[in-house]
Amino acid sequence: MTDRTRAHVYVSGRVQGVFYRASTRDAAEEHDVDGWVRNLDDGRVEAVFEGSESAVESMVEWCHTGSTAADVDSVDAEYEEPQGENGFRIRR
Repeated sequence: MTDRTRAHVYVSGRVQGVFYRASTRDAAEEHDVDGWVRNLDDGRVEAVFEGSESAVESMVEWCHTGSTAADVDSVDAEYEEPQGENGFRIRR
């Protein structure tokens, strides 16, 4: 797994109720990135992306725009050791 990287991302703005999670899942699948995405009680979206460095970087960049209905204020990404995520899912 040394060729994989992991980004733990928090997205702020109008990102709930605008298909952000579903759009994130679709984009992650297109980029061949594993992980998950969920809404937080404080209105943010939290996501984890694991995959090649270039694919994970693409997903972090994608988060700045997100779904077409989203209005993103900020994206905070922290890089961590990969934990072996397999597939991409929406957490509830």
